[in-house]
Amino acid sequence: MRVERRRRWSDDEKLAILKEATRPGAIMAVVARRHGIGTGQLYTWRRQLLQSAMAGFVPVKLTSSAPPAMSGESGRIEIQGQGGFTVSVDRLVDRAALKLVLEVVGEMDR
Repeated sequence: MRVERRRRWSDDEKLAILKEATRPGAIMAVVARRHGIGTGQLYTWRRQLLQSAMAGFVPVKLTSSAPPAMSGESGRIEIQGQGGFTVSVDRLVDRAALKLVLEVVGEMDR
């Protein structure tokens, strides 16, 4: 009988696997099997990633229409999505967290 040790995945590895699993046409079970993990593990990683990204993120404000930003304002960025959402962040936002939130919101927008 052979005992297998639990595999430790780095954050970069988890993110790469999650990106692979969420590509259009990807099947979670196939991606999970390819990496030797269960589909539940993928969902757990995704939930953890979203929670950690949102913990340090400026709240997202959804609006149907937003007034144009004033040119004199500095340090704030507003990103308006095709689905009518607006993501508002300050200049200190974590780039990785912002990227993840925009990817997730973009997936919801489709």
